[in-house]
Amino acid sequence: MGVSLVAALGTAKAQVFKAEEPLAHTYSIVARDPGTGEMAVGVQSHWFSVGTAVPWVEAGVGVVATQSFTNKSFGLRGLALLKEGKTPEEALAILLADDEAREVRQVAILDAQGRVATHTGKQCIRYAGHITGKNFSVQANMMLTDKVWPAMAKAFERSEGQPLAERVLLAMQAAEREGGDIRGRQSAALVVVKGQKNDQPWNDRTIDLRVDDHEQPLDELARLLKVYRAYEHMNAGDLAIEKGQMQEAMQEYGKAETMFPNNLEMKYWHAIGLANSGQVEEAAKLLREVYKKDDNWRELTSRLPEVGLLTVSKQNMEKLMRIK
Repeated sequence: MGVSLVAALGTAKAQVFKAEEPLAHTYSIVARDPGTGEMAVGVQSHWFSVGTAVPWVEAGVGVVATQSFTNKSFGLRGLALLKEGKTPEEALAILLADDEAREVRQVAILDAQGRVATHTGKQCIRYAGHITGKNFSVQANMMLTDKVWPAMAKAFERSEGQPLAERVLLAMQAAEREGGDIRGRQSAALVVVKGQKNDQPWNDRTIDLRVDDHEQPLDELARLLKVYRAYEHMNAGDLAIEKGQMQEAMQEYGKAETMFPNNLEMKYWHAIGLANSGQVEEAAKLLREVYKKDDNWRELTSRLPEVGLLTVSKQNMEKLMRIK
């Protein structure tokens, strides 16, 4: 596909495009939550693993979406320019100044203050365009209709008050309802970073989800986001147990389990939390369901006391192990 498309553009232009630059014709959104300071990039394309090429993020700095005939260097270079103190407009101008292929590029830059700058080259395949707004920009190329990015902008603006990740997803779902990519769909990604840097850069990405190859990538991305939210409750439950707040822990585990009632992991740790809080009979009911589906969890139960994760009497331990 890449070779034939470049050839069609002619020898002179072919010298501009590089084999390592993916043809990520797509739609995307860069956005910021003014309340939390979080910043995000959401993208979907009929191209394999679009999440490895389009979104570039750095907490406390900004986010970049680079697409169409993608120049991946715009990601890291754009973020570096923001760190130097350049505005998104200044950074974008610098990136495009020496780019011979600027007219087939599409790129959006958003900084930690919510300022945005977006470029859609004149030779991006129609329908192509972008809309910038307060704390966001939506951009698209090779779309079925010219209604895609306006629908994205409207959906994002109307979803104010919801978490940033959900707002970004809603914008992309609106794009699909208007036809999306003329070729269909294949991959998607959603990345969210904190608005401020701290001394734990490994925690800067609060959400980092990718669907590399799927018939319905946005549906799968939505499912993964729901799983992420459920595990937030699991993590909150674990933290509550560490603090000895057993009632709060059970509430958090219960919320996670309600979201995914067939998830054995969630049901299992809910049961262990119940056992540790003295509710052995309730724990046994849950463990019975888990053991029936996979008896390896019973073996795991036997290993927990040695590392202090299951603190019950010998009699109760035997009860938990004998469950049929």
